[in-house]
Amino acid sequence: MEHGDRHITVVDENGNEQLCEILFTFESEDFGKSYVFYYPVGAEFEDEEETEIHVSAFIPGEGEQEGELLPIESEEEWEMIEEVWNTFCAEQDEE
Repeated sequence: MEHGDRHITVVDENGNEQLCEILFTFESEDFGKSYVFYYPVGAEFEDEEETEIHVSAFIPGEGEQEGELLPIESEEEWEMIEEVWNTFCAEQDEE
């Protein structure tokens, strides 16, 4: 996965692939990571209360290599992500 891509394929622990649409990405200097908010294709993002949104840290792919999604590792990281999400939602409400 690279910054700017619109879709990613997520593979679950059983090897099942699911195409997801990227809502947005951001970088955190505090944690030194990139993050991606995404949701399954077909689940239109109209209401953040109704759509299951996922978030992962990620390492962008280089060249032809695919990127790698990583789990969120700490409570502090989750708190930072929640702040980013709340800011995003507030900006969407203003539009």
